[in-house]
Amino acid sequence: MKQWRIGRGSKQVMSFSAIGVMNALVDIGALNLLMLFFPTDDRIQLIMYNTISYVLAIINSYFWNAKLTFPSKAIHDRKQVLLFIIQAVIALGISNLVFYGALLIFEWTSFPRYIERNISKGLAMLLSSASSFFMMKHLVFPRRSPKQEKD
Repeated sequence: MKQWRIGRGSKQVMSFSAIGVMNALVDIGALNLLMLFFPTDDRIQLIMYNTISYVLAIINSYFWNAKLTFPSKAIHDRKQVLLFIIQAVIALGISNLVFYGALLIFEWTSFPRYIERNISKGLAMLLSSASSFFMMKHLVFPRRSPKQEKD
């Protein structure tokens, strides 16, 4: 029984990680397109770009994680969608705080701005993704009892 749970948990982590790579491409791609088409040095506008790119990635995340990572637990009712939105807002807050903090730290370096912003985005993605996984696993798609899984 323990081996089955470890295997299932590993599969969830691998699936979540693969979807995370896809989300990262959406997130970084959108951020870089916004910075390319609407260049700015304004940190507040950069936070807005981060928010837009994050929201696109989180929509992608919900679709694929509900389908692949937590399919037996995805019931798509109002409660589950609300919990997903709550965890997404918390993870977005973490993302924006880390992104902003890293931008402030990079003011003391001489890296090109493009590199600073992408490293900041990478750090923000790493920490918000880790928090998102635990919130989705335990809050949005929690383990259901055997009786609930039969229903």
